[in-house]
Amino acid sequence: MNHYLDHYLNYLAVERGLARNTLDAYGRDLARYLDYLEKSRIATLAEISPAVVLRFLGHLKKDGLSPRSRARSLAALRTFHKFLVREKLAADNPTDQVVSPKSLTALPHTLSPFDVDSLLASPKGETPLAWRDRAMLEILYATGLRVSELVSLKLGDLQMDVGYLVAFGKRSKQRIVPLGEAAIAALRDYLQHGRPGLDKQRGSHYLFLNRSGEGLTRQGFWKIIKRRAREAGIRQSITPHTMRHSFATHLLENGADLRSVQAMLGHADISTTQIYTHVTRERLRQLHAQHHPRG
Repeated sequence: MNHYLDHYLNYLAVERGLARNTLDAYGRDLARYLDYLEKSRIATLAEISPAVVLRFLGHLKKDGLSPRSRARSLAALRTFHKFLVREKLAADNPTDQVVSPKSLTALPHTLSPFDVDSLLASPKGETPLAWRDRAMLEILYATGLRVSELVSLKLGDLQMDVGYLVAFGKRSKQRIVPLGEAAIAALRDYLQHGRPGLDKQRGSHYLFLNRSGEGLTRQGFWKIIKRRAREAGIRQSITPHTMRHSFATHLLENGADLRSVQAMLGHADISTTQIYTHVTRERLRQLHAQHHPRG
């Protein structure tokens, strides 16, 4: 059934404009599903029943996947089968009556303002890489960009004179995000002192460059932020998304309204942004328990 998967992924890429990372995630989930069908000797779409889907979810559970991961896989299956019905390749959708695995919503990991300050101050010295890392970390915390949005920034996306940048998020949706004074200052320093030493007159359009003068990759930035976190003495595990979570949480804790945070994060649905209100409420509960005489 691999040609059905190829047809579906091509639809997601061409008609819906999904990013490569999202396509890869769909591809992995559905390839695992098709592999299970093959091993179960199910060769046609008509043979796939709700019971088959449930057995597949049970197989994922036996393999140790969390409820969240199984729910994500089922979501991929739903959209895949919905597509097949719409294209008249299948008569019905076997996932329609399958209930998603229950999972407790995990609160996002955030850094304290103190740890954020330590991280932002971790790149020391006046080397091109230090100028670059300071600017990247400042932008990440100032804007809440996804790492893919950060590394794909081009020089033309900056509008520093008016204090914002243009980000291109999921499905190539464009949004305008304020920068803030600290991020603008770090960017100006990087563009003046750091980037010329990395670009070496190659004329790259990308804002952030690696040692070879090429655009930085997602994996490259992951390594950078983990190294800078160790240098800052931060013990908890940190990823680029930790800064995005911290950006949103700190804004809400300081009085920002949910709709504004939604717009800056580029969330299509405000329910996605609402997870951060749970974080702030949980923090208040912990403070009450710690400091109230009857907490």
